[in-house]
Amino acid sequence: MHLRAGGVSVLLSRPDGRIPAIAHWGADLGELTSHDARMVALSTESAQVANCPDAPMHVGVIPEPRWGWAGRPGLVGHRDGQAWAPDFSVQTTQFLPHAASDTAAQEVGDGFSEFGPGRLIVDVGSPDGIDLTITLELTPEGVVRAQSTVTNRIDGHYRLDDLSMTLPVPARATELQDFAGHWGQERRAQRAPFTVGLHLREGRKGRTGADAAHLMIAGESGFGFRQGEVWGLHTGFSGNHRTWAEREYSGQRTLGGGELLLPGEIVLGKDESYTTPWLYGAYGVGLDAQANRLHDWIRSRPQHPRRERPATLNVWEAVYFDHRLEKLQQLADLAARIGIERFVLDDGWFGSRRDDTSGLGDWTVSPEVWPNGLAPLVQHVTSLGMEFGLWFEPEMINVDSDLARAHPDWILSPEGRPPVSSRFQQVLDIGNPQAYEHVRNQMVRVLTDNDIAYIKWDHNRDLLEAGSSVDGAPGVHRQTLAAYRLMAELKERFPRLEIESCASGGGRVDLGVLEHTDRFWTSDCIDPAERQEMHRWTQQLVPPELMGSHVAAGHSHETGRLHTVNFRAGTALWGHFGVEWDLTQASEAELDELSEWVSLYKQHRGLLHHGRLVRLDQADPEWDVHGVVSADGHEAMFAVVCSGVSLTDPVGRLTLAGLDPNTLYTITDVTPAAEDAGFTAPSWWPNGTTARGSVLQHAGFHTPNLRPDRIRLLHLSA
Repeated sequence: MHLRAGGVSVLLSRPDGRIPAIAHWGADLGELTSHDARMVALSTESAQVANCPDAPMHVGVIPEPRWGWAGRPGLVGHRDGQAWAPDFSVQTTQFLPHAASDTAAQEVGDGFSEFGPGRLIVDVGSPDGIDLTITLELTPEGVVRAQSTVTNRIDGHYRLDDLSMTLPVPARATELQDFAGHWGQERRAQRAPFTVGLHLREGRKGRTGADAAHLMIAGESGFGFRQGEVWGLHTGFSGNHRTWAEREYSGQRTLGGGELLLPGEIVLGKDESYTTPWLYGAYGVGLDAQANRLHDWIRSRPQHPRRERPATLNVWEAVYFDHRLEKLQQLADLAARIGIERFVLDDGWFGSRRDDTSGLGDWTVSPEVWPNGLAPLVQHVTSLGMEFGLWFEPEMINVDSDLARAHPDWILSPEGRPPVSSRFQQVLDIGNPQAYEHVRNQMVRVLTDNDIAYIKWDHNRDLLEAGSSVDGAPGVHRQTLAAYRLMAELKERFPRLEIESCASGGGRVDLGVLEHTDRFWTSDCIDPAERQEMHRWTQQLVPPELMGSHVAAGHSHETGRLHTVNFRAGTALWGHFGVEWDLTQASEAELDELSEWVSLYKQHRGLLHHGRLVRLDQADPEWDVHGVVSADGHEAMFAVVCSGVSLTDPVGRLTLAGLDPNTLYTITDVTPAAEDAGFTAPSWWPNGTTARGSVLQHAGFHTPNLRPDRIRLLHLSA
């Protein structure tokens, strides 16, 4: 079975009714004959060497030891120690074309079949009463999506420990890249050789995690943004999960992922099922091609935000818990003056929440701080032409709260004792229907009583020893699905509501929660020097319009560094632009410059949020060039970033990429001016000049003389 779309081929082999294996995933193979397809399938079979099984190994998308695979199995489960090695065979295979998703699937026979984009649905049975349904999709953009369901068909319980899927990569994928990090420093790239064994990344925090693998990427030696074939896999789930790369002694190399199930979390009675999260596979020649393929698919989804992303002011670092109407109205006035379109009130508006030690779980407006409710502020903000947004943390609870005093039994915990406290809070078990209903009703009341267009949805602690308040079993799986359900229910009740996924910053950035949200908060650290790298790698998965990116205060609250408006705003421009700065403390000159940046964002956000991502590998680590190019190649924007002092002076030439080589471009420096920008345009700086794409991409232009932590912006138009 050969699927082709978006420059990608997926060729599957299903000998003797086995679970299908992927014989090729990567560059488009073109139209194949049955002979071509058979040759590819045979060429991927392992050679018969000494001390190996007597038949070629078959590694299905759910790998089975039965066919010689000694690596991680795809299905792990049992019936009280029995039925742990089911004898699976394919019952039916159907194909559902992408363009006709409302039509019936067509049966796929035993011969060779070739299809465009769409879904293969493979039903697999076993004499043990354990059935599988495997879904493998190739989207029009060339993204692979994989999901599977296990069903218990007979009496008696089936205890599921693991159900995961894998995608193969070829032997020339000799290097691995994934990501690490922590609070305030999310998504830091790390590389290693793809050696024999298992490179396993587990998330046991009940949320995606600031240290999540993000994407597990295997590629050719030395792969970069513009060169080298790469294959990547993302596990689209916000709860406990696994993502890995495995190289077996036989030479097989695979990427895999799935939910990490805690003991006893999934026990299936007769006719009960469990479905895995979606896995996402993305191929490309270079990391940019891989990222853009993912961006294209994300943008194609029907729920993807279509209207322009509003310039946002969040008041957290301006006021923290000090909520005073007069000060907040002043901030709103200044925000409107500089062109802000959305005003967000952060933590501290509810219950006893005067600091982070109390009040979580009591989602009622504090009469102490807001004697007249939120209406005076909301009405002031909306009268200025801005939307109003509000912070919630629905999945959490402080022990010092009315809810915890009334229902201590609603806290996720092992029987008989509370989990370790974190950030003075515990986790509210919204997998418990009563707790879910309580928090939903409180949120609905606030959203009904006030004109709220946006929720910043936070999640500030890990789920450790998260025992269900219903039955004492581990509750992470139910908690994650309940959070998704609550988001979906609120958006159904309030159709224009947008939700930002925040978890101590960028701790819940994944394609599972994206099915219900409209933006990610990238990190609680908005120091632009740190954000440069965070933005670079967050965008390996997420398009920039979904990446919250704010202008920090001149003196960073997280790192203590001092930066100009130029570097702070020039960094924030490359995402969903916003401001998180006490504007009442800004000078008139700073407000005027910031207003220019807001105006620049509004003028170019169509390009910034719909263009194709371009990042360049530079010989000098103190320089970075990145940008976006329109789909037709007629317009582009690039940032030239200096982050430090180079070893050589002058550095030499910088080049661009992603342009049409035959197009003549007019190049304009559109950086908002400032006295302290540390830049005087030399005669060779390409401001208002013209050059062909081929010249800019292969010859380039001389590096400008910039001070460290400065940015220049170049706009190109055909």
